[in-house]
Amino acid sequence: MPLLFIGIDPNTGDHESPTIWVDEKNEELVLQGWKPGADLEAECAAFEVPGHAKGIPENEAVIRIPARMVPMIREACDAIERADGIL
Repeated sequence: MPLLFIGIDPNTGDHESPTIWVDEKNEELVLQGWKPGADLEAECAAFEVPGHAKGIPENEAVIRIPARMVPMIREACDAIERADGIL
């Protein structure tokens, strides 16, 4: 099943495009955002969460999404819940 496009940053210019999709088949949100600076990535990697090792696994990434996209993230969450039959 193709991705369900939810939205793109409304302040997108020609060279930036934080975007949100929903993968209904795999029940996942798919986010495209800005790469963090080294300081933010290091801070995230150093953060301790009970039951998890420090660091960022090789198959994961830290991205930045502007707060103005929160409504799109909510819409994506609603879409994934509908796809899962939760609602």
